[in-house]
Amino acid sequence: MPNRLETAASPYLRSHATNPVHWWEWSAEAFAEAKHRDVPVLVSIGYSTCHWCHVMARESFSDPVLAAYLNENFVAIKVDREEHAEVDSTYLAAASAFTPNLGWPLNVFVTPAGRAFFAGTYWPPTAVGQHPAFRQVLESVTEAWLTRREQVETSGDAIAQALAQSRGVESELVSDFAPVIDALAAAEDLHYGGFGDAPKFPVTPVLRFLLDRGARSAEHSPEAAGLADRTLTAMAASALRDPVDGGFFRYSTQADWTDPHYERMLYDNAQLLAAYALADSAEIATGVAEFLRDRLLLPSGAFASGLDSESTVDGKRVEGFYYSLDAASRARVEAPPRDDKILTGWNGLAVEALALAGARHGNAEWIALARGAADFLLAEHVGAAGAGADSAADADASAAAGAARAGAAAAAGSAGERLVRTSIDGILSDAAATLEDSGMLAQGLLELSIATGEVRYALAARDLIDGALAAGAAGSGSSPFGLPGGSDSVLAAQGLSTEADISDGAHPSGLSAMAAAAHTLFALSGDSQYRDAAQASMKLVGQLAAQQPISFGTALTLMSELAAPLRQLVVVTADETGGGAAGGHELTSLARTLHRAGGIGVAVSQAQADAFAASGFELFAARTALAGEPTAYLCEEFVCRLPLTDVAALKALLASR
Repeated sequence: MPNRLETAASPYLRSHATNPVHWWEWSAEAFAEAKHRDVPVLVSIGYSTCHWCHVMARESFSDPVLAAYLNENFVAIKVDREEHAEVDSTYLAAASAFTPNLGWPLNVFVTPAGRAFFAGTYWPPTAVGQHPAFRQVLESVTEAWLTRREQVETSGDAIAQALAQSRGVESELVSDFAPVIDALAAAEDLHYGGFGDAPKFPVTPVLRFLLDRGARSAEHSPEAAGLADRTLTAMAASALRDPVDGGFFRYSTQADWTDPHYERMLYDNAQLLAAYALADSAEIATGVAEFLRDRLLLPSGAFASGLDSESTVDGKRVEGFYYSLDAASRARVEAPPRDDKILTGWNGLAVEALALAGARHGNAEWIALARGAADFLLAEHVGAAGAGADSAADADASAAAGAARAGAAAAAGSAGERLVRTSIDGILSDAAATLEDSGMLAQGLLELSIATGEVRYALAARDLIDGALAAGAAGSGSSPFGLPGGSDSVLAAQGLSTEADISDGAHPSGLSAMAAAAHTLFALSGDSQYRDAAQASMKLVGQLAAQQPISFGTALTLMSELAAPLRQLVVVTADETGGGAAGGHELTSLARTLHRAGGIGVAVSQAQADAFAASGFELFAARTALAGEPTAYLCEEFVCRLPLTDVAALKALLASR
């Protein structure tokens, strides 16, 4: 058999290339093969840093006897959940009909038409307790396929119909946050910190919500701030944080934060960097930023997806051993493998965090890291969109293009059509980019534009958001945002495309990420279509967010912003440092302090302000450095007070609000 996985764009798939299983990549051809042979399909989903995925690979998928049975009776498809997020979410939803214990590896048996009819997670090679052996599962599925075909297909069709009917239900936005904070406080582990019992996750989107509420002069703000601070402090002092490298592990298996699941993910650490930076925990934020730089940064300037939980000891793979060692001992052993796959959305989270933290703490290196990742993504994952110098000529051209956007929605969406979800070593995956890719990248680019004062990043973000709005208007979904490139083509052909998961679990959902980016764009541009799209999106999750706040942190943060008057602070300097980390004027520092703490704060040079204004960003219109002095413009919903050059006067105004 040809080796179909050795040149895959996923390191996880490449790790299975030498299995005796005749794996296929996710493709229409694999399902056509199953139809031709009249056999069911095993869709096996995992990811590179998944411990139990590697265990099942060693125990079962490397067994030649098991593999021979699998090859004879099934078509086997191996999927990287991080590469094909829509495939993973679709089959997770289907698998919930068969098992409440969802996780990875996720093994789903489907018909050649793609209908799921049985699913489970890890199956051992021999029966253990209530867990059947993998061979027993395969034989039972084969028997059902051969003798009860009609029942199998009827069950699969029913599940597919249920998935197709799942939609967000429009409701009111959350405006009273006191019950939400009360519910989160009730879930707090008062002994060990964090939320709930074991297993215990960082749930960083919820921490960002609590930090946002804590920065506002509203009811329950002290409670929100205290809950966020206690949780962040507990995690920083716990076994969840690696004391050597400074990064955080994915979760702890125990309520007291001990016995972590040792993989370290880009999305966790990016979000935690932003949270600790906003909480002004400079030491912890520095440790996380250095982890990103030292362990996940690739030569391209982008960031790898994560680090494995296992390392090789005496020829065997052992989970957690490497992380039990001190720095000197680690230098003498083989480090856990790194997943060098570059995911657009997760890199967008890193760009956002590094830009935000770098601006808030005056760290030029962090902003440079954000710029490196953003420039790579714009050049390699987005193509020509957003690339180019930040010059006056570009600003004029952008302003002209902006004036024509309303009549050229399809053209505006062209950037989104070229968006790549993932790549590795220059190999671009054919996996469809998701809404989280567009939204997280757009938000990251906007934060980088705010941190650097460079309009080109905001223009690239605007292209992504416009493309998603145009696709949403052309589609039939309930969300105002859609995918310019469409959903996964195989799922679409099987009639299995569904709206993306709307909950914010370990990271923002695509809907929340895109809506948050649209609201940030409104705060800079004054274009009400972006605010309206953000509000319409949040109406799809308002009721659920009020009922299940632990699962809707990003949505709640956005609804918190939408519920309050929009505060904006623009500081314009005559010199060329503008809002970069080198800009050290106290007015500039005040803008950084306000940003993402109850308002939007931007510091730019005069040339940068002019470029933003020329590109259609209303917040910067007519903003000048009076008499060559740094000048502050404090605004609410784009209505601005008289310009100020006096630091004390601005502090007094900020304190009074």
